Amino acid sequence: MTIVVGYTSRPEGRAALERAIVEAKAHGGDLMVLNVSEGDGTRDPALASEDELNEVRAQLDRAGVEATVRQLVRGKDAAEEIAAVADEVEADLVVIGLRKRTPVGKLVLGSNSQRILLNVDAPVLAVKA
Repeated sequence: MTIVVGYTSRPEGRAALERAIVEAKAHGGDLMVLNVSEGDGTRDPALASEDELNEVRAQLDRAGVEATVRQLVRGKDAAEEIAAVADEVEADLVVIGLRKRTPVGKLVLGSNSQRILLNVDAPVLAVKA
């Protein structure tokens, strides 16, 4: 089983990673952790620092989960990158994190989250932070 998880250092990204680890351990799967920046990586809050990525690697090691951590800064949005990598690795599951939103925020849902839910061919597990 191959699991792709969208990771940011925000609570929703950490929640997604924790659940992806649980799924990988339960199903004996390999994990592909993706951290994506749409543009200028020096100012994008979604882009994890090297220290944060090292902590992710340490967390994966402690959990005993086989994983690859990739950071993509290619000018594409997270939904597009996650869908492309999920197709590339023939993912059996994609895990994303969601945060609570105001009623107005719900109107625009996280557009990336909505696009992942609707466009990725693999099952998508959405985890609340």
